[in-house]
Amino acid sequence: MATETELSHFLEKAERRAFKQAAFAVRDDHTALDIVQDAMFKLVDRYRDRPVAELPPLFQRILQNTIRDFYRRQKIRSTWTTLFSSFQPRDEGDEYDFLETFETDSARKDRPENQLERAQVTNIIEESLKRLPARQRQAFILRYWEELDVAETAIAM
Repeated sequence: MATETELSHFLEKAERRAFKQAAFAVRDDHTALDIVQDAMFKLVDRYRDRPVAELPPLFQRILQNTIRDFYRRQKIRSTWTTLFSSFQPRDEGDEYDFLETFETDSARKDRPENQLERAQVTNIIEESLKRLPARQRQAFILRYWEELDVAETAIAM
């Protein structure tokens, strides 16, 4: 059974990665924050009595389900907003860039050419992730970003 300190430490450690994962999935920072917060509440509310070792795959499963729930709600909402928005003019140039990278203290002190190279590699990875289907993107993020093994990834998905 996880203590409050262990649970708090786990959530603190998982917060940033969960946010980036949700931001990649929903392409909106505010929505991603809401999704991560909901997933954390669900984990604490329903699974606080589980051992600490079980928390990472459980949290990933909850996070993925919360993202899916967001898309389900969005699909229903978009049906109505599509009907009403057809009467409004659309600007093709209004596109929101959802990818923001977090600056760390070491990145600020780094040399400019290293920062440029890292930014270019990050952009290439982010653009590639955008083109992947949702399930492949989810598997990639769980395996390489969250560093889950194959079995943990399968449980989370």
